[in-house]
Amino acid sequence: MTIYIGNLSFQASEDDIKDVFAEYGEVTRISLPIDRETGRKRGFAFVDMADETKEDQAISELDGAEWLGRELRVNKARPRTDNGGEGGRPNRNNRFSHNPL
Repeated sequence: MTIYIGNLSFQASEDDIKDVFAEYGEVTRISLPIDRETGRKRGFAFVDMADETKEDQAISELDGAEWLGRELRVNKARPRTDNGGEGGRPNRNNRFSHNPL
């Protein structure tokens, strides 16, 4: 399972995130997406942990917690949709729902 962390401070680094989640168990992966156009962090991250029970504990204790001046949204990540977008949004590169020709 992957944990989604939203409303993340733009100052948060992968090491900062790992330090917080390591208090709950072994962190196996962190993804901190960067905007391709601006090179800035996008304000969210994904974390995988070795033990699902520890993931559930981290979610329940960190959701709504204030960290680096922001109230975190922490929950189970939803799978990407078939259209390549996240959270039901269409992929920016797929602007047409049908063949325009």
